[in-house]
Amino acid sequence: MSSYPTLIKPPPASTNKSPIEDVLELTHLEDIDPSIYTNTRPLWHPPGARGVYGGAVIAQCLAAAQRTVPDDFSVHSMHCYFVLNGNAEIPIIYHVEHVREGRSFATRTVQARQRGKPIFTTTLSFTREGSGGKKQVTHAASMPTGVSQPAEDGPGLDMLRGPSSPFLSQRIETLNNDSPNPHQKRTRQWIKARGRISDSGGHQAHLSALAYMSDSYFIGTVSRVHKLFRYSSKPASASEKEGGGGGGKMDMPVETVLKLQKMDTNSLKRIEGMDDDIIDELRDAKIVDGKVVWKIKDENRAEIGMMVSLDHTIYFHDPKGFRADEWLFTECDSPWSGDGRGLVHQSMYTRDGRLIATCVQEGVVRLKQERPKL
Repeated sequence: MSSYPTLIKPPPASTNKSPIEDVLELTHLEDIDPSIYTNTRPLWHPPGARGVYGGAVIAQCLAAAQRTVPDDFSVHSMHCYFVLNGNAEIPIIYHVEHVREGRSFATRTVQARQRGKPIFTTTLSFTREGSGGKKQVTHAASMPTGVSQPAEDGPGLDMLRGPSSPFLSQRIETLNNDSPNPHQKRTRQWIKARGRISDSGGHQAHLSALAYMSDSYFIGTVSRVHKLFRYSSKPASASEKEGGGGGGKMDMPVETVLKLQKMDTNSLKRIEGMDDDIIDELRDAKIVDGKVVWKIKDENRAEIGMMVSLDHTIYFHDPKGFRADEWLFTECDSPWSGDGRGLVHQSMYTRDGRLIATCVQEGVVRLKQERPKL
């Protein structure tokens, strides 16, 4: 058995590509089957998270499908389902099925498998460039005004994701955060791939990177608009696994808590997941016997028991009109939650205000239940 989580020994890191290109690199197993691919390098996952980061599987499925269509075809939608929790220590096999070859549209399905079982499946539709004709009906939503611009550098931007994360994110304060109605709130962030994506990757590399980043704290919007407590001193147990795009509470290691407690409030507010209520709890957190002990000020405050993605849809509006290594603005809202699930919408804009993608995700959002008294 090899000591690396890939079918073949991973090559050294590239010197002329961005980290996200390395992460999403595929190996074509054409000698086995012309429709099969696998991850060339280990799949990244956030520190303390269970399994594989969902965006990695989304993006690699897209990267595999893009290799099977003509160069003048670009993806305009992909509909995904997380089936089982992925294991970052096991290679993933991607099988691409050619469903349709049309003059204007092409359809592919991709199934990601580990140990012979499907962990993820997606259907993608591609359209030929210019097939809409010269006369078209066009409109697009405008990016919100008055949005705080991203800081180009600063302390803690990768505090929770770790320095090996292939992308950066900066949180912006939640719009309508004091509203009693969760569906009226809007969570916002800036996001971009680290480094510069190489020209050799073409627009396909930027599309894959966008797909990768689109899963950043997506279903977590539900916990933010409800101000649910979502951190723990240890990762969720394997017995809690369900779905495949996330975990229960996030693990926050002791060393991370100590570093965060030394930061000023304005710097903390730029870190993804550091909302005002979490910052307030962080200030009073204690380290006892090597573990983080959270002092929950409101005894009636609900806590996340499990939060995982079920499905994920992306509509790509301008496949060649953006760079994923430049800051992109995202805004999320949750129109509904109930019956242990939640729904989230996400709009993604370039820095100059052009809508480039719309995403939808549903996930399991279960609260920690009180144990019955004997």
